[in-house]
Amino acid sequence: MTFPPLNPALLHLDSDHLWLMHCADGPVPRSVVRRLRGLLHKELWPWELDWREEFLGLPQALREEAARLLGADSGDITLTPNTSAGLTTVAQGFPWRAGDEVLVPLGEFPSNVYPWKSLAARSVEFRQAPLWDGQRAGANAWDSAPPGPGDDPEARLLDALGPRTRILAVSWVRFQDGLKLDLARLGSACRQRGIHLVVDAIQGAGTMVPDLYGVSAFATGGNKGLLAPQGQGFLWTDPDFRRLLAPTGTWLSVEEDCGPGRLDTDHRPWVADGRKLEPGAPSVMACAGLLEALRTLRQAGVDTIARHVRFLQAALLDQLAGSPAWDGEVRRLRGLLAQDRLGPTLCFHHGGRTPQDLADLLEQGARRGVYASVREGYLRLAFHGWHEEGDLKRIVDWLKSRESHRAATMGDPSEPS
Repeated sequence: MTFPPLNPALLHLDSDHLWLMHCADGPVPRSVVRRLRGLLHKELWPWELDWREEFLGLPQALREEAARLLGADSGDITLTPNTSAGLTTVAQGFPWRAGDEVLVPLGEFPSNVYPWKSLAARSVEFRQAPLWDGQRAGANAWDSAPPGPGDDPEARLLDALGPRTRILAVSWVRFQDGLKLDLARLGSACRQRGIHLVVDAIQGAGTMVPDLYGVSAFATGGNKGLLAPQGQGFLWTDPDFRRLLAPTGTWLSVEEDCGPGRLDTDHRPWVADGRKLEPGAPSVMACAGLLEALRTLRQAGVDTIARHVRFLQAALLDQLAGSPAWDGEVRRLRGLLAQDRLGPTLCFHHGGRTPQDLADLLEQGARRGVYASVREGYLRLAFHGWHEEGDLKRIVDWLKSRESHRAATMGDPSEPS
């Protein structure tokens, strides 16, 4: 029996709720709620708020904590409300030329689509590339074949780069099928070609340690694996890349922004660090929430969480092996896990089940207190540092009991019709 690196007592969870949905929204630690209550109480008496400690100090402390999470420098951190805002900051600040191109994998979450599609007004083309044979998206997503151990999505992306490609924008971990891309491989190849790799990191942040070599920008929100309330995230940018981006900041993004004796109308030069991309004063409340959540994760150790998640994934697959309804997916996911191809979410392809079948499966799980999610034909089970080995039996009992009932009434979904 292994003990979870993130003490479940730190979270307001109970035995009636097995939450496997941090890929949608993560639970907030109790310490975050206590911190926010204290700060909100101060708002009743504005004279109790300290300009240096809270208005300036909390954002700076958050930049430093986010940098520790990435093994980076705090000067390379920009505070943004969410992932979309970070990617939009990059998209709008980049020095595009008419005819340039952005390449993204087929089937990205909209956060990594619309910031780039909006550039059509500047004559920048948005192009998608499939990552494996049989991949489908959009209205045809349910008909997509799942990724397998023999696929090479990085090679597909690199082969799709063209002479007009300026940015390759990818999700570190894909939201529906759970596939993790090799950022170091993509980043190294992009750097050699003078192309910038921009990463939507929200499905991996908090449960995996990134390799930022060759990455130009790395954006995430805080409300999933980082365990913070919605409304605060951050953007990391490589200094050389950041120099290319037009400033989007305001009065707090300039040299000596709040120095003693500074005149408000003394307009100073932009700072060179990540603050030059921040859209005005951040929410002190949101910063305090994410800061406390990141500190909780640091105490547990994200690298330790990553190993624990991988252990739970392997153990669950072992317990499902041999089940007629799930054995094919077990073999596929085991192969991907062995190749370090998975993020924190095990995504089981529908395998011929209908949308109603998966909806019924989720409903039965909820009645048992097991909360999972479905996206585009995949059943998603997301593990984090608080999950325990004993949780696996509940998952297996749920999946096997539902599929046993279905096989008895409708026939085994693994059998061809």
